[in-house]
Amino acid sequence: QVQLVESGGGLVQPGGSLRLSCAASGFTSDYYAMGWFRQAPGKEREGVSCISTSDGRTYYADSVKGRFTISRDNAKNTVYLQMNSLKPEDTAVYYCAKHQIYYCSNYRSPRNYDYWGQGTQVTVSS
Repeated sequence: QVQLVESGGGLVQPGGSLRLSCAASGFTSDYYAMGWFRQAPGKEREGVSCISTSDGRTYYADSVKGRFTISRDNAKNTVYLQMNSLKPEDTAVYYCAKHQIYYCSNYRSPRNYDYWGQGTQVTVSS
């Protein structure tokens, strides 16, 4: 049974940092690309970042490039999203997701992912 469990969300002031974790079970995460999405109230789910397994290549939405870093620890079957210089517009529920293949093909489309975590709330506010 595939499970993805996110953790690490919370309330942070603008300019602060958070590190999200996504613990995977029921499959070998190093066989698949993994992505992070976010969804703010009243908005569509947005692809934030993805990491391929074949070469470790990473991808980022323009809105987070230079501030967020995705990484993975295959030994722990865990994917991380380090978020720095957080802004109020980063406020959203963040989800990790398992891509259907080993590289980040069209990574911003939710349709390319077949399993999702339950989400973790990130609130950036003073």
